[in-house]
Amino acid sequence: MTIRENYEQWLKDFANDPETIRELEAIRDDEKEMEDRFYTELSFGTAGMRGVLGAGMNRMNKYNVRRATRGLARYLLEKPEEAKRGVVIAYDSRRCSPEFAKDTALVLCAEGVPAFLFDALRPVPILSYAVRHLHAIAGVVITASHNPPQYNGYKVYGEDGAQVGPEAAEGITRIIRATAYTDCVLMDEQEALDKGLLKIIGNKEVDDDYIADVKTLSINPALLREEGPKLNIVYTPLHGSGNVPVRRVLKEIGLTNVAVVKEQEMPDPNFSTIKVPNPEDPGAYELAFRLAAEVGANVIFATDPDCDRLGVAVKDGKGEWHLLTGNDIGCVMLHYILSSKQKAGTLPKDGAAVRSIVSTSLANRICERFGVAMYETLTGFKFIGEKIQQFMDKGDHTFLFGFEESYGFLSSTFVRDKDGVNASLLISEVACACMAEGITLYDRVQEIFKEYGYYVEKVVSTTLPGKDGLTRMKEIMAGLRTNPPKEIAGLKVTAVRDYLRGVRTENGKEEPTGLPASDVLYFELEGGCWVCVRPSGTEPKIKLYVNSNDKTQEAADALNDRLCEASKALMA
Repeated sequence: MTIRENYEQWLKDFANDPETIRELEAIRDDEKEMEDRFYTELSFGTAGMRGVLGAGMNRMNKYNVRRATRGLARYLLEKPEEAKRGVVIAYDSRRCSPEFAKDTALVLCAEGVPAFLFDALRPVPILSYAVRHLHAIAGVVITASHNPPQYNGYKVYGEDGAQVGPEAAEGITRIIRATAYTDCVLMDEQEALDKGLLKIIGNKEVDDDYIADVKTLSINPALLREEGPKLNIVYTPLHGSGNVPVRRVLKEIGLTNVAVVKEQEMPDPNFSTIKVPNPEDPGAYELAFRLAAEVGANVIFATDPDCDRLGVAVKDGKGEWHLLTGNDIGCVMLHYILSSKQKAGTLPKDGAAVRSIVSTSLANRICERFGVAMYETLTGFKFIGEKIQQFMDKGDHTFLFGFEESYGFLSSTFVRDKDGVNASLLISEVACACMAEGITLYDRVQEIFKEYGYYVEKVVSTTLPGKDGLTRMKEIMAGLRTNPPKEIAGLKVTAVRDYLRGVRTENGKEEPTGLPASDVLYFELEGGCWVCVRPSGTEPKIKLYVNSNDKTQEAADALNDRLCEASKALMA
């Protein structure tokens, strides 16, 4: 069908929905807007769906949510006995999240699949935990993570508590594409409750057990009890779902000196105090810095709306604030876990950590120092979750820690996605250990750099929206594959990893990467530096990851600047 035919079909299919019709009629003469909404369907992949809210095939709306849910239900019903275990559904503070969550539940019920729906917003890690805890067959969370307010999304989790992998995503997509929007039916809510198909989850069923399990992740509870009350923390949930669980776990482990940014404490789908609810964005900390000055805090925590990511700002000995990068946080946590366990004699001989390929190589150096294996995965925490399961199935490694540079961290096996609550506990303990030594958390990060070398990383994102943007991204990747650079900023390219082809090429010889196919190019450079190019799976962006290292901070920064400029020129 043409773009115009798709548009007219929506007007016909949803003639009884006045709000949708009004929105569509308003764009009748806007060809560009109509094209963007109807040139393609909102894609469903391993990251589920994510898009701008609005009417149309390429927008997040109740009709796409219902269609995706029917696809999920029919996919699960290919194994009817397994489908009886049901699907857990959570949602965050975004626009339409509660409505989308309820629609998800009632479509599942209409298809005969039980639904466990949380009674209020919950973080992603609690959803991941609940899938395993309730022995459900799958999970769904309505969230667009750290995207701007006009976005929402739909993520699907497998029975292991991790986001579904490529095979399951392809199976669900196949059914979605064969499903008409008008095929999707909601069961009446009261009927679903009466039949026992819809079950509402309150605090006691999951939350208490989750918090109890997170507390077991403390490596030195005595340290927390002794130093915890002295640690002065400012916390902001950025209007999201972390407010209750993060504050609760901090209080229960002995961190009683926590001030919360009141303006950002309560859920707000407009995220009215910030441009974007992203703990990577320095602008998200403006109110937290103001409160920290009032209460004399020495550390600031921020979680994103679905509380799967944690940002940390720390004060140095001169009283100046520093926003740690995701790699800084990941490495200081990793170093603390390994060094503490080694000192206590509890570091397992088969210990392993996992990082994404776009995260810092410094983590490899730390693991080498402690005799711990480091595994690399594609971007997407589901792959770290898969690695955890592989370790458990084979019995060949004990999982110790996993992280992504985009502020995602995990030290448990009972959750299979990044966990801002887990991370809040762990970084608090690191801060307490630093206090006990008379240094700051910032000092600890600098100590690690002095021992292992200064590693600097930047992510350069180029937004390419719409149909033309998608074409341009494909052209960029195709061009780099056909004619890969021989050098970048004067550094020789020593090897090229093409994860779409699944090969690493060095001196003309190819070897398998051992990772699933993904549209990613990774250029290894002399001196251990590297540049990675990757189209985003959730946003209309192409991303450059540029990593450098040197003996001093100044030299590493200067080298990174040169690599960034040269890499951007390659893309142009």
